[in-house]
Amino acid sequence: MVAMACGHPAPVQVAVVGLGFMGVTHLRGHLKHPLARVAAVCDANRAPVNGVLSGVSGNIQQAGDIVLGDGVKVYRDFDALLQDPQIDLVDICTPTPLHCGQAVAALRAGKHVLCEKPLARTAGDARELLAATREAAGFLMPAMCMRFWPGWRELKQIVANATYGRVLAARFRRVSEMPAWGRNGTYKDGGSDLGGALFDLHIHDTDFVNFLFGRPASVFSSGVRDAAGAINHVVTHYNYPGGPAVHAEGSWLLASGFNMEFTLLCERATLDYNLARGANALVLTEAGRAPRGLPCEPGDGYENEIAYFVECVAHHTAPSLVTAQDGVTALEICEAEERSIRTDNLVMF
Repeated sequence: MVAMACGHPAPVQVAVVGLGFMGVTHLRGHLKHPLARVAAVCDANRAPVNGVLSGVSGNIQQAGDIVLGDGVKVYRDFDALLQDPQIDLVDICTPTPLHCGQAVAALRAGKHVLCEKPLARTAGDARELLAATREAAGFLMPAMCMRFWPGWRELKQIVANATYGRVLAARFRRVSEMPAWGRNGTYKDGGSDLGGALFDLHIHDTDFVNFLFGRPASVFSSGVRDAAGAINHVVTHYNYPGGPAVHAEGSWLLASGFNMEFTLLCERATLDYNLARGANALVLTEAGRAPRGLPCEPGDGYENEIAYFVECVAHHTAPSLVTAQDGVTALEICEAEERSIRTDNLVMF
């Protein structure tokens, strides 16, 4: 566990597990934070060469080559990594079927855990992981990066404070081409069911809807399934009796590229975000006034979530902006959306 040095927090010794696009992205976030020290990496197939890890393409950006230096330990075996007493924080960026088992093992080894979403392939497994956190000395935080994304995280206060009046309606959209690893069966040794776009991509918006408005009373979803049954396109209406009309679309059926958007329709203004507009992504339109762009803070949600969790660990403060319970709730709502698609019925909570 992290010690204090002369009243100041000691650096947090980090190990990143899984060196695909997300692992490289997380490494970059840790390397930027003054309290994080990348002490080790772990991957069964990829490793740095002469201290340099080659980049990987992702849906938002290209993760270029990253210089780790010669001092970083390289593990092929996850259990061996957990025996390393130097490691404080294990950052899990492996395929979804591995998340739950690796996170439980890391917590039982006394580590703090940042785990990519979803926490597990099923809500039942995620609840077992949640139970493991209650007996662990370390913290667990699901990597729900949209809660930290510039232009998005400000919405929490806008909604809570009714800055522009009540929210009347909201819509969210996240669409991408099929990632190279997204098809079921990609990872033969880690479980073949990855959950499709519903559990890998759309879960971001499901979590964000829950973050803003709480758990809906019910959901109704329609979608498109592939030959293996994975849901790769979903449109969901989240029902809030007496509250805003909320819906979200998620898809891996885009021919090429990636985009994410939201529109928040309030009593006195409209907030509209479209990643494709670049520096002008976030636009505010108030009644009787011309639309105007709102500046977003620099950086991205990955860097911000990593900075937040590293600081939580360094200062021995349990994360509260997103919790393990939030990760479970997001999975429970996604599973309700899945049942709605498969039965063509409204699903109540």
